[in-house]
Amino acid sequence: MYNVLLVDDEELDLEGMRQFIPWSELGMEVKGTVNNALSACEIMEQQPIDILVSDVNMPYMSGLELARAALLCKPDIRIIFVSGYQEFSYVQQALSLKAYNYVLKPMDDSELVATLLKVKQDLDEALKQREVEEAYQQMIPIAKRDMLVRLFEGELNIDHEARKKLVMSYGLDSLHWPVRVAVMELDKLAWKLAENHRTQQEMSRIFLQQMHEAVLSYGNIPHCKLNTQRIALLVEERELEPCVKRLYESVQEHLSASITTGLGEPVYTIEQLHASFQQAVEAVEGKMFIGKGAVIKYEEVRCDPEMLDARTLDLRMEALLKAMTEYDLVGIYDEFENLFQSIRHLRSKFTVHNLSSYIVWKLEQHLSSMEEDLFELLGIELHNLDILLQFDTINDIRSWLRHHVYAISERLHNKSNTSNSKFIRNVVKTIKDRMSENITLKDFAEHFSFSPSYMGFLIKEKSGYTFNELLVQLRMERACELLKQPGLKIYEIADQVGYRYLPYFSRQFKDKYGMTPLEYRKKAQ
Repeated sequence: MYNVLLVDDEELDLEGMRQFIPWSELGMEVKGTVNNALSACEIMEQQPIDILVSDVNMPYMSGLELARAALLCKPDIRIIFVSGYQEFSYVQQALSLKAYNYVLKPMDDSELVATLLKVKQDLDEALKQREVEEAYQQMIPIAKRDMLVRLFEGELNIDHEARKKLVMSYGLDSLHWPVRVAVMELDKLAWKLAENHRTQQEMSRIFLQQMHEAVLSYGNIPHCKLNTQRIALLVEERELEPCVKRLYESVQEHLSASITTGLGEPVYTIEQLHASFQQAVEAVEGKMFIGKGAVIKYEEVRCDPEMLDARTLDLRMEALLKAMTEYDLVGIYDEFENLFQSIRHLRSKFTVHNLSSYIVWKLEQHLSSMEEDLFELLGIELHNLDILLQFDTINDIRSWLRHHVYAISERLHNKSNTSNSKFIRNVVKTIKDRMSENITLKDFAEHFSFSPSYMGFLIKEKSGYTFNELLVQLRMERACELLKQPGLKIYEIADQVGYRYLPYFSRQFKDKYGMTPLEYRKKAQ
């Protein structure tokens, strides 16, 4: 809807225009009907008017004067004059004010409607033109960002003249070389530490908004958004320190979070920006080892690749698992230090993440052999381990893993202490109840729903005896009790404690007590 203001000192003419013109069908709305120019000026100050329909000759202030005042406030207002005067001077002045029509009274409604339709068409075209211009203006920063991203990534393959025009249009020719590419990143998980408990999405939005405003206020530094937590910009070497400092201060006035900046090496040409960008990315990712919230130059993280000794890694992992099983908290700490020290010099976050996955995998294998479930002990689901990929520094990853290994070790320790006596009592009772049978470790494992190897491990771990040693011990103790009963034959006693071959029973008894069953009976009697 376009807003219309009607002005005429003749009340009948004013009311006629208001009632008999189909304003809504024309896509227009009458915002005011007044009988003098002064009141019309007040309305135009209070609300936007697109079309002014005014009488020419009015007291105190003429329609022509009103039109001039309206054009000063809103140059694109459309004006239609209605008048009972045909004098050429009035018409000439109206044309000088670029009026759409000069309608004579008494008015023909169709003539006014036709004029209004022409005005509407003109307004529609102007609106479309404004939308196109606004869209173009909105596309300019997007085009600049796209060009910078393509420059940084080495994908802008154009000839020298086209490159020169792009450089000039985006202000890169005004830079004082050498320049560095800087990558500034909102540190991950910083939102958890923020005092105002904002979400990560809110933190990212504030970071990008404030960073954009900061670079514009500093002098419209060429910059582009890489993702929701990272931007890249071109910083002149001579302005490096004050520029980065001011950007940090501007952003952190509105954001309680740490920001890490990676700086590529200084370069002298557009063609070299790709290399500086790659270095800046590598530098900002160097916070994995250097720490968050720092300004890191590529020179600080550049290193030659080295190989990691797999045998050493396995030995250290075995030592860590041993310390965990034995509830040796100092040993756990030391072995974590040894493990992560092995890869610190590699300066590769992918190696760190691979080591983290390796530690989890070895933990899972080790606990499975003990009939324990890693994720049940941790109280987390498997997909929650994705958090390992979200940590910013090697210290964060090491601390998280070490904390959870401490927790696993403590739970295993507590579980062992509370279940040792009960478990062994159950094993001993079962052996005694089934002593006359041909008992095997496999039978016992099935009875307790364990694997034979783990059943053997548990019995040895919690009693100090192997399964066979415990079985023989209990059989011999029961045999001693029965030998004290004179009514039982020795072969009957052997059968009751699970021996079908009497010589074998006698030999094991002598090995245990240094005498045969018969000698033991005589001595006991």
